[in-house]
Amino acid sequence: MQVVKNYLYNASYQIFILLVPLITTPYLARVLGPTGVGINAYTNSIIQYFILFGSIGVNLYGNRQIAFDRDNKFKLTNTFYEIFIMRIVTITFAYLVFLIFLVVIGKYQIFYLAQSVSIIAAAFDISWFFMGIENFSVTVLRNFVVKIITLICIFSFVKTSADLTAYILILSLSLLVGNMTLFPSLSKRIGKLHFKNLHIWQHLVPSITLFVPQIATQIYLVVNKTMLGSMTSVQAAGFFDQSDKMIKIVLAIVTATGTVMLPHVANAFMKGQISKTKEYLYSSFRFVTIVSIPMMFGMMAIANKFVPLFFTSSFSAVGPLMMIESLVILLIAWSNALGTQYLLPTNQNKAFTTSVILGAIVNIIINIPLILVWGALGATIATVLSELTVTTYQLYAVRRQIDFRKLFKETHKYFVAGLVMFVVVKLIDLKAANSWLMLLGEVFIGMVVYLLLLLILKVTLISELKKSLKN
Repeated sequence: MQVVKNYLYNASYQIFILLVPLITTPYLARVLGPTGVGINAYTNSIIQYFILFGSIGVNLYGNRQIAFDRDNKFKLTNTFYEIFIMRIVTITFAYLVFLIFLVVIGKYQIFYLAQSVSIIAAAFDISWFFMGIENFSVTVLRNFVVKIITLICIFSFVKTSADLTAYILILSLSLLVGNMTLFPSLSKRIGKLHFKNLHIWQHLVPSITLFVPQIATQIYLVVNKTMLGSMTSVQAAGFFDQSDKMIKIVLAIVTATGTVMLPHVANAFMKGQISKTKEYLYSSFRFVTIVSIPMMFGMMAIANKFVPLFFTSSFSAVGPLMMIESLVILLIAWSNALGTQYLLPTNQNKAFTTSVILGAIVNIIINIPLILVWGALGATIATVLSELTVTTYQLYAVRRQIDFRKLFKETHKYFVAGLVMFVVVKLIDLKAANSWLMLLGEVFIGMVVYLLLLLILKVTLISELKKSLKN
């Protein structure tokens, strides 16, 4: 039951940190407009590169390493301080490079400067520690207050398109304050700091090992907005960002299992429980499949009605983007289960790294012609193809370790239920009036149809999942 509890905590946390932009997006779309939204998306995509290189893979590496050492308080204390101090140093270096960039760049300096607070915030992000010890309640409860304050500040201080800098600064400061609120809970988990016991740089090479796939991952997560802003317009970057934001909110529900299961599987692997690690994969893979398929088909069905209601008609270009990008919900769910929940905790870093590097290469190569021809639509297609590449390679990498019949057990039933649900909802969507009431009705009907079909098809996952969690 601890895994279920941690999943619920982490899912709620991941949803909540995305809930602030979800709540504010309709308001900001109207206040800032496509240009303001686009400038924020473009400048933030640039800042993410500095955060990425300053963090050098600590989030994944720290999570796993803390999971390895959590049963020994002395080692746990040293590991935390070593990784934390190392990240402070690397983030400081990244910020100095950013200041050089700020002098060289010819436009958007004030927006970049406001965004740069996020770089400082990354230095104090210790969520990886609490994830490693499988304590997710701390991050949820403390950040809840910070995000509520953020909402109040946005609605209080962002009134016109001239307040774009204030909006960016509010978001950046919320990250910093949210990260700082985690530190009071550390004293209950670790001992006192003794510098003579620390070997800070022993973590650099293994952290960089996981940093390589994060570079590749970040490339095909952020480079689309960077390339759109540079090659077409900031408005196109804004359209893509709005579509991507909606998909990421849905994905947070699914990928929360990865953060929860990584330390759990890593701990079992360290104890030599190989068969147990595979059973965890089978259960979690089927779980993310049964959840992600209706989300994928559901987003496809309601996208065109949702966009004008949520963003206004000036963002109508986002509808087709959401329909296509919905495909990555299932692809990322699968790659998250295979990569984050199996390859990483079982120390198969090379396979994981190769998969995301291939995805990044595919993304960059096909992005250029597709963006030049179709703009934001081309970037969306490139995103889907890159995620397909990652998932396909990971399946290839585990082909001799995993029984695919067990991995994809009853997947065809989920697809049948999802397709029927899509057809039903789409037929209603085409005939129903364009209103929030009708949209919510379509969502409800879709959920009922999907669940009824799962019962008719006699899906066994729920009973199997309960049984595996008790073991």
